Amino acid sequence: MWALPAEGGPDDFERLVAVFAAGDPEQRSSGLAGALWRIRLKLGAVLGLDDPETGLDARVTTLRERLPDDLRGAPAGPDFGSPRFRSVYLLQDEWAAEIANRTMHGILHVGWVPRPDGGGHRGQLAILVKTNGLLGSAYMAAIGPFRHLIVYPAMMRRIEDVWGRPRVQMADSI
Repeated sequence: MWALPAEGGPDDFERLVAVFAAGDPEQRSSGLAGALWRIRLKLGAVLGLDDPETGLDARVTTLRERLPDDLRGAPAGPDFGSPRFRSVYLLQDEWAAEIANRTMHGILHVGWVPRPDGGGHRGQLAILVKTNGLLGSAYMAAIGPFRHLIVYPAMMRRIEDVWGRPRVQMADSI
């Protein structure tokens, strides 16, 4: 879980969700993180990692189908404009989205929590991954350094750039 470089009032959560939904990494990543996404998509196409039968509603039932009634009745949230990423639910201070392919089922969870000092709210991010078999475990282990050293820091910089707040370093994870 990470503290995000996004702080504000109780009504600013919708803006934070919009930053993530507009940030489909397949379409909007640049620099080294963008190059990694493009390489991953090409490898995925060659190896069949992202074939429709390996994703949501095929190999994996969407998390939304397994939620308690109160969350299942909540709005799903914004559309990513990508068939791979899907919003699961959106509350006033919590949002979840998911992706699935041959290697894993991943959940991105964003929360908007009151600051302990009472000075407004701040964003928190958790990324949860359930690997699929030996291939998924090996794949996630292989890409781990790239995610932590390149992809996640680029995501934090993008949030900071859009939000206009000082950057929270990955070492500040909670």
